This record gives sequence, C-alpha cells and structure tokens, in this order.
Amino acid sequence: MTLAALTFTTTLSTPHQLILFPKAKALPKDIAHGALLASVLKRRDMKAEELAKSPVAANAADGTLVAWAMLDDKKDAFAQQVVVRKALQLLLEEQPKALGIAVSGATAQRAAELAVYGAWVNASLLPVHKNKDERKPLQKIMLTGSVDRKPFDALRAQAEGNLLCRELTILPPNELTPGNYRARIRKLAQTNGWKFEEFTMPRLRKMGAGAFVAVAQGSDPEDAAIVHLTYKHPKAKQTVALVGKGICFDTGGHNLKPSRYMHNMHEDMNGSAVSLGILLAASQQKLPVNIDCWLALAQNHISPKAYKQNDIVQALNGLFIEIVHTDAEGRMVLADTLTLASRAKPDLMIDFATLTGSMASALGARYSGVFATSDELAQRAVATGKQTGERLCAFPQDEDYEAELESKVADIKQCTLAGEADHILATRFLKRFVENDTPWLHVDLSSSRCEGGLGMVAHEVNGFGVAWGLRMLQG
Repeated sequence: MTLAALTFTTTLSTPHQLILFPKAKALPKDIAHGALLASVLKRRDMKAEELAKSPVAANAADGTLVAWAMLDDKKDAFAQQVVVRKALQLLLEEQPKALGIAVSGATAQRAAELAVYGAWVNASLLPVHKNKDERKPLQKIMLTGSVDRKPFDALRAQAEGNLLCRELTILPPNELTPGNYRARIRKLAQTNGWKFEEFTMPRLRKMGAGAFVAVAQGSDPEDAAIVHLTYKHPKAKQTVALVGKGICFDTGGHNLKPSRYMHNMHEDMNGSAVSLGILLAASQQKLPVNIDCWLALAQNHISPKAYKQNDIVQALNGLFIEIVHTDAEGRMVLADTLTLASRAKPDLMIDFATLTGSMASALGARYSGVFATSDELAQRAVATGKQTGERLCAFPQDEDYEAELESKVADIKQCTLAGEADHILATRFLKRFVENDTPWLHVDLSSSRCEGGLGMVAHEVNGFGVAWGLRMLQG
C-alpha cells in the first residue's frame, strides 16, 4: 500500500487545507483565512476556544475548502487525536488528491504529527471487492510550519503497520484462509528480511501440541499452522516475543454461534494482524530490539473431526485440558503458542487476541483490557496506552480465580459454562502455559472494532494495538 507523499513547504496552494493552532480564547491575528474563520464562528455563535472540541470548515472565495481546529495541550493523546480526526474528515470526505496542513504556535510539532499520521491512516484505500471502485487515494500531503522532520519517517512506518493490520483484518474469510494467510506472511518475510518458520499440523501433532491441534483438526483442508517470524537488530539489548491469535473464522465449533455473534468472525484473527503490524513498523523503523513473532493461524469449524465438549486433550507442556465449550478456541491455540514462545526465554512476551466476549461486556469497544505478571508491568502498559491514545484498562488475575478452572478429570478446565469473569479466567488458563517465569502481557482486544472509529482512525476496524505495541518496544 502506497502512502501519500509528504513534502515540506512554506506556503499552501492546495484546494483542501487543514489549519491547526493552539487553544486560546481568541483567534491568532495571523491565522490563515482568519477573516473567513471569524465569520464562520459568528454565524454559528461559537467562541474561538470551542474549536478545541468542534472543528469547522468553510469554502474560501477561490473555492478552497478550509478546516480549522485548535489543539489543547492539556488534553490527553486520545482527545487530541479525536479533534484532529474530526477536522481531517471534513476535508477527506471529498477524497482530495492533495492535502495542505498548516501548523503554528506551541503545539506545532504535535499537531503536525497527528495530522500527517491521521491523513495517512484515513486517506489510504483499504481493499474492497467491487467491479468499479470509484474511490480516490490521497496522493500528496504538503506541510507548512516550524517542525522537526525526523519523526515523520517513524510515523510513516507506524501508519504502514496500522494499515497492514487493518487490511488483513477486513479481508473476507474465503480469501484469508490459514493457508493463504501463511503465503502472504511468507512474502512479507521475504520482503522485509524476517526469518520464517512454520509449525504445520503434522509437526505439531508429532510435538504433542494437542491444544492447538484440537481446534484446527475440524478444518478441511488442514492448513493451520503456528508461524514463527524473527527480526534481529545488531544493537539489540532485549528480545520481545509478540504472540497473535489468528483464527481466520470462528463458527464456535459444535457450540455453534448464533448468526448475530458469528457475523464478523473473520476478524477473529485480528491479534495476529496486530502482531504483524508491529513487526512491520518496528523493522522499517530499525528499532534496536530483537523480535520473535508467533502467529497461531487456524479456523474453528464444525465437522466430524472437530473437537467436542468433554474431550480431554494434552497440551504441548504436558497438561491435560478438559474441554468445556468449543467456542473458547482462542485460549486453546494460544496455549501451545505461548509455550513455544516462552521456551525461547524472551525478556518480555506480549500476546494480542480478540479473546473474550466478557471483556467487551466489561469495557465496550473504546478500551481494550490488559493483564500483566507484575503491577509495574501493568502500570507501564496503561501509561503507554495514555501516551499513544490506544487506551488500556488493567484487570486482576489473582490466584483464587483459578479455583473455577479445577477439573475432576484433567489438570485444568478450558473455561466454565457460567461465563462469569471469563476474561480473567481465560488469563489464568493461559498463565498455566507460560514457562520460565517470562514477563508477560495479555491484551484482550475488545476495541479492535469500534463503530464510528476510535482515536485517530475513522474506520470501524482501527488497528488498535499497533501504536501501543511499538511504544512498548521502545521501552
């Protein structure tokens, strides 16, 4: 996907212009198209400072469409992103070929970075399947103002990671099968110089990865696999493992989902797409960190071979699991994948998964949940969410919760039928498969899809986690 070219200029001549300036009670005297803006505010009976919440747009005499917004440096990253996104949408609705951005004042650098990144992630075309696609991509961004140019290369890489995540997530399930997904990943690995390794179904059976195999055995063909990608940097001082749930379609298995809840289940691979987006952006930014990326790619189907309630399967680490509900497949494929990842002894392991409905019930679609192996790590995760605008809420995972997972016939139950606190029980379950006391973060992606957009991204599939993950890699 080609992003719009960014150029730095001293004047704007584009027919679509975004003007960003710091919040104040009065308009700056030298603001672009100031007389027009003053008339717009008067007509709407708005105070100037209201532009920090509600951007406005109007046509200049020469036909130029101009949008204005104020950036409040006292607001958090999420609130700033929303204001800039609203202002951008006023312009991007016309699908311009070129966009001019003017920034000024104390917030110039922050405003420029938000606006350029927002233009990249909102004006690049995600794939559709139509005989005639009349959409027009943004081709050029012109930026004027006193700014440091260095951060924009990293932002471009982050935007490409976000767009890769979203592109993969929205692909239909007949197109992004586990087999096709593996082929796409292999090409990405070749392009970006990642080491590529596959743990196919025969190999996983031989290894004894019964938790993953139990879920994947219901599909025909058996094209599921755990894919391992490696990025190394010569100056790296730590290794981070990224683990992603990649269920390309989830029927619920024999505990079949009703149609309302099966809709959009092609997006149940979003955790793997987040991991790939982070890996792509980190390698393009040449971050001095080693990354092991583990992707659990499978489908959860109904078939005579599919796993069933009351089955007992043995995971890679030797634990026997009592199957209670076949729609709790995500924790099954992650169990063996987390074991593989933790056996490599990373300094930090982060898994991403659209794992539980109970997390969505707890938080809705505007936050995602996070669990950590230490309070310090949880605080770092939440603080990073505030910095990036991808907000996380930390949840407990105290040991006494695990009493609900005690089994009379196996080492552990997969889940409970009651479903209460399932996001916590799922984490306690996964913890049993993390070896070597590995520092670990589990991110339950309840905000992977948010109608109306979220933060900087106007599309409902927003790529949540890519920006957060990149910041976590940077320490």
